[in-house]
Amino acid sequence: MEISHSPEQPLELPLDIDSIKGFLDPQEGAALYRLAAEASDLGPCLEVGSYCGKSTVYLGSACKLMGNTLFAVDHHRGSEEHQPGEEYHDRDLFDERSQLMDSFHNFRSNMRAADLEECVVPVVASSAIAARHWNTPLGLVFIDGGHSLEAAMTDYRCWSRHVVPGGYLAIHDIFPNPADGGQAPFEIYRLALASAQFELVEMVKTLGILRRIQ
Repeated sequence: MEISHSPEQPLELPLDIDSIKGFLDPQEGAALYRLAAEASDLGPCLEVGSYCGKSTVYLGSACKLMGNTLFAVDHHRGSEEHQPGEEYHDRDLFDERSQLMDSFHNFRSNMRAADLEECVVPVVASSAIAARHWNTPLGLVFIDGGHSLEAAMTDYRCWSRHVVPGGYLAIHDIFPNPADGGQAPFEIYRLALASAQFELVEMVKTLGILRRIQ
């Protein structure tokens, strides 16, 4: 079954999505919105890697519409590529006092501007720490955290097991060709399919949408 979405039809989001820092394509965001709405009958949604909240607004807006909850997991210290001297470093998100990246203030401001504070629950911790005692079944898990193989594998192992049968696992930045991008998300995507627990539903640009079948 394909998830119905029309990239040409803009979503009615609570604020200008382009004003939020991030790397999510609008077509991918629209697919996440509709996926979160569909998954809401199965359980709460969870994303790994919120950054400044672009994907959170898409997912959270759908959860708000459906009376559901989105857990947004991120330590807000930035991934490897966000650190000083790296390709995606943003000086505006660097905290001079701590000499560390800190996207949480920006994230929280965006949640307030989008009126999503009542349905988005920020979990300010690493993926492994947040998952340590997690027991809540999830209708949707969206993985868009660190892109090192270690980080991606940790995210997959921590959270994919909490997706309920019929629920969805979405993985961002899947590049089958190494020349197009890093391979860690593609590796966990392949691992999920090889597990025989997930089946591919749809690819939307670099967003892989899988359903748990057992």
